[in-house]
Amino acid sequence: MSTELINRQLRLAARPVGLPKPDDWELTDEPVQQPDEGRFLVRVSHISLDPAMRGWMNDVRSYIPPVRIGDVMRAGAAGRVVASRHADFPVDTYVTGVFGAQEYADSDGAGVRRVDPAVAPLPTHLGTLGMTGMTAYFGLLDIGLPQPGQTVLVSGAAGAVGSVVGQIARIKGCRTVGIAGGPEKCRLLVEEFGYDAAVDYKAEGLVAELRKQTPDGVDVFFDNVGGDILDAALARLTLGARVVVCGAISQYNNTEPVRGPSNYLSLLVNRASMTGMVVFDYAHRYDQATAEMAGWLADGSLRSREDVVEGGIEAFPETLLRLFSGDNIGKLVLKIA
Repeated sequence: MSTELINRQLRLAARPVGLPKPDDWELTDEPVQQPDEGRFLVRVSHISLDPAMRGWMNDVRSYIPPVRIGDVMRAGAAGRVVASRHADFPVDTYVTGVFGAQEYADSDGAGVRRVDPAVAPLPTHLGTLGMTGMTAYFGLLDIGLPQPGQTVLVSGAAGAVGSVVGQIARIKGCRTVGIAGGPEKCRLLVEEFGYDAAVDYKAEGLVAELRKQTPDGVDVFFDNVGGDILDAALARLTLGARVVVCGAISQYNNTEPVRGPSNYLSLLVNRASMTGMVVFDYAHRYDQATAEMAGWLADGSLRSREDVVEGGIEAFPETLLRLFSGDNIGKLVLKIA
C-alpha cells in the first residue's frame, strides 16, 4: 500500500565522458511503498561517495556490473529502519548497505549490516568501520603482508582508504610513508594520521623525494592512484616486495585508454608481486575486521576522519566531484537527512 512519502532518487542518465557532468544525471520522485513480507524500508541519512563509483558508470567488464542507464546510482549508505516485515531488522534498527543514491531503500536484508551509532557515528560506519576500513584492513594485511620494521608506502594517503592503511601499518610496527597532494595534506599525514614521512606529489622532484623518504626501498606499496605515482613507486621496490592495487583514481576520468606502468620490469628484477584487491571478496570476514578496528578506535591508536557534506540527493553529483579535485580529506559522506 502506498504512503504519502515520496522517495527522491538520483539516476544515471548517460555514460560520462571524463568527469561526470550535470546532464549525466536525472532526479526522479517515486512514491514510497510499504515493505512486503520478509522486507524492510530504510530511511537513508548518509551516503558514501567513493572513487570506484566513477568506474561503475562505464559500460565495461569489471568486478561488478556497471550501473545501467536509468537505474538509481549504486552507493553504500547508512540509515534507520522505518517500516519492517523482517524479523532480523525491526523498526529503529540502524543499518548500512548498498542502498543507492536515494532517500528511501527497500531491502530483503542481503548484504545489510546492523550498526550501533553508540559505538561510532553513522559516517564512521561507512568509513573506518565500513567498506573503506575493510578495504584498508584486508588489502594491507592479507595482500600486503607487512612485517614489523618494513617500509609501507601509500598513495592517496590522505583519502578515505589511504589514511586508514597508514595507521594500520603503524600499528603493525612498520615505517609509513604517505603520498598526497599539497603541503596541508602532507602535514595532516604526519600530525593527524601518524605517518613517519609524507611526499607531496604536486611538488617538483617526486622521484628524488621518494628516494629520500624510502632510503631502504619499499616493502609494501598500497596504490590508490596509478599513473606516474605507480611508476615512481615501482622503482623503489625491495626484493620480494608486494604491491596492492586498490584503485587508480588518476585514471578514472581519462578520455583515452588507461595507461599501464612502464616500470613493470621492477616486479621481475625484485621478484615482487602486484595483486588487485576487491573488498567484496572478504565479506565473510567483515565482522572480524570491524571488531579489531573498533578496538583500535576505542583505545586511540586509530583515528577516523570523515568529510561530511550536508545537502539533499541533488547535491550528490557536485559532492562526488570533490573526490577528483583533491578537495576532501578522509571519508567523503553526503548527509541527506
